Amino acid sequence: MPFDARALTALDFPRIRDALAERSSTSLGAERARSLSPSADPGRIARELDEVEDALFGVSLSLGGIQDIRELHARTQDGRVLSGQELLLAAYSLDGAMTVKRAINANSRGPLREVALGLGEHSELIRRVLSALDRDGGVRDEASHRLRDLRKRIEPLRGRIREKLAATLEKWADILQENIVTIRRDRYVLPVQASRVGQVQGIIVDASATGQTYFVEPAAVTQLNNELTRLILDEEAEVRRILIELSGLLAADADVPMTLTTIGELDLIAARARLARDWRLNRPEAVTDGTYDLREARHPLIDNPVPNDIRLGDTKVLLITGPNMGGKTATLKTLGLAVLMHQCGLYVAAASAKLPVVSDVLVDIGDEQSIEASLSTFASHLKHLRYVLRFASPDTLVLVDELGSGTDPNEGAALSQSIIETLLAQDARGIVTSHLSPLKLFALETPGLKNASMGFDLETLAPTYALQVGQPGRSYALAIAQRMGLPEDVLERATSLLGEDAGIMERMLEGLERERADLAAQLDSTAAARREAEAELGRVRHERESLDMRRGEMLAEASQKAESLYADAVERVRTLRARAQEDSARPRVMQELRELRVAAQKSRPAPVVREERGDPIRVGNVVDVPTYNAGGQVLELRGDDLVVQLGVMKVGVKRRDVRLRPEVKVAAPKSRGLRSGFAGTTPSNFASELQLRGLGVEEAVEELRTAILEASALKETPLRVVHGKGQGVLRRLLREYLKNDKKVESYHDAEPNQGGHGVTVVNVKV
Repeated sequence: MPFDARALTALDFPRIRDALAERSSTSLGAERARSLSPSADPGRIARELDEVEDALFGVSLSLGGIQDIRELHARTQDGRVLSGQELLLAAYSLDGAMTVKRAINANSRGPLREVALGLGEHSELIRRVLSALDRDGGVRDEASHRLRDLRKRIEPLRGRIREKLAATLEKWADILQENIVTIRRDRYVLPVQASRVGQVQGIIVDASATGQTYFVEPAAVTQLNNELTRLILDEEAEVRRILIELSGLLAADADVPMTLTTIGELDLIAARARLARDWRLNRPEAVTDGTYDLREARHPLIDNPVPNDIRLGDTKVLLITGPNMGGKTATLKTLGLAVLMHQCGLYVAAASAKLPVVSDVLVDIGDEQSIEASLSTFASHLKHLRYVLRFASPDTLVLVDELGSGTDPNEGAALSQSIIETLLAQDARGIVTSHLSPLKLFALETPGLKNASMGFDLETLAPTYALQVGQPGRSYALAIAQRMGLPEDVLERATSLLGEDAGIMERMLEGLERERADLAAQLDSTAAARREAEAELGRVRHERESLDMRRGEMLAEASQKAESLYADAVERVRTLRARAQEDSARPRVMQELRELRVAAQKSRPAPVVREERGDPIRVGNVVDVPTYNAGGQVLELRGDDLVVQLGVMKVGVKRRDVRLRPEVKVAAPKSRGLRSGFAGTTPSNFASELQLRGLGVEEAVEELRTAILEASALKETPLRVVHGKGQGVLRRLLREYLKNDKKVESYHDAEPNQGGHGVTVVNVKV
């Protein structure tokens, strides 16, 4: 029989589910967290608690990045073809699942290994997908012999087309809008002025948005373009065939559904463990004698709650009385949530807890007035109490709030006493709260029923939220009225109306409170030593923070000195440039200049960034993620969490689960040697690529001039000038300079797959 859903809501258990879902790493785990329900099976509860313990102290479960690919798998089984990125997502997720399985088998104490048996074997599917697709989901050349052959034929054909068009550029120079070769609709074309398009022989393929330019395919390359188009179509067909094959492999993998179900289960276990850490929860102990024993129990959903001890055993029902807003309902819910969390395989908010496994939690909590059913507040309570009395038994927990409220106090007290007697006769366990004074006397005389109250400070007129078992709660109505300044004659009259019996009870309760206050004073003196120790710990932490701050200042000072050395090196570079303009031994000077610039750039320190808890990982670093057997770039830092780009996926992982990849120092490219006349000179370390993106025009031209001068002196060509596409202004101005530089033999756009219009290849005279 499932637990009463209304009871779960009344005890705020949906908020526990939400807290678990927030701590899930996958949508599969979050889905299971939000549907979590208590179990009455002691074996299952014990097994789930063992799994949480294994996740806390054995295996650090990291499932970030594993996606819910149930819909992708279902689409493939319907015969649909997935894109490369979708296949890659499926492969990465299944690979992540297998990585988790290996980690569990290597580190688990046992319980999680049983769960991991549900993770299937997907190695062949993963291998086929990752060998056929690149990290962006594109199909690799190596995916098939035919695809590799087609692509090998396409590139030389492009070169032949460009050669023919280069010759045409000179013939059509006067009628071109711009002296470039471009591609429109997968065909190589030239941009012809609209007013002069009738003067050329060719096919108009496209037009500019302004209508000022027509993109014309010269007749000389039409047949070659046709051949290129045919090869491209064949390439696309082969790519689709490969995607169909890979989608079929995924569809045929029958273990995928069970793997995803198991990942959801493991993620829920990991979320349980994270909740235990975050909320400082402890493992409860299941007992079979029907006793409840919680030490320093806290309401897990209240900030800074006051811990209380709650015990039911010989005391079957605890009657908590006292004023409103004193914490009676919170205490009642604390016990209810502990029971529900235990039977959901969760740790509980207590220093220690012994709990039985119950078949249901029966509650009457809250002021529910049903207008639709024409029920008053009192009638609504009676409806719930009828359900409680019907099912109350030794293996249920009963929680009733404000018993007897909403009606005449005398009749309410009589009915409440009868209800409690019935619960005791049915051997039920639970907590009842009430305001009714006759019930306090009833509890003093009835076996199995005990009084309790919530502490109240008369000096501040504020509750202390401390549970005081054995002492009935006072209303404090007259005391509070006196503190609030009501006339003495009014208070005296009220006291006389209470009667002698009521006065005796109030004096008795007052005496008990004084004794309890004396005991509290003794506890305060005992706690003084603890506070002193905590203060000493705070001083030690402060000293450590001061040392960390001083360390940061020293690093900043060292960085400043390194920056100064770097500036000196740059000044020497400028001096050598000036010498290079006059010195007859220019090649040797330029070689020295180049080496000095490279050395200065290598010696420049990275900006000092204060480390977070000693962790050197920064945004932009490349890290290895062993969980996924992959590496990628750090995109974001979120406290102890990182967001890492792994192929097409952005995954969240813990700092402790990644390794910073050391920077790889790339060896300088081997020089082809200096031309004749410079035999024996030191080999060149000339860098053939010049990055000008983001520079101003004057600065970019100066950098280009210097690079051409160095390339000419060192006899290195060609030079790749990276200026970006943008609006084309920088590209046009740089090319105007290249036209007039006598050291430049020719220049042209890079290949489309190597930068296209964003890169100019400069051939330097040597």
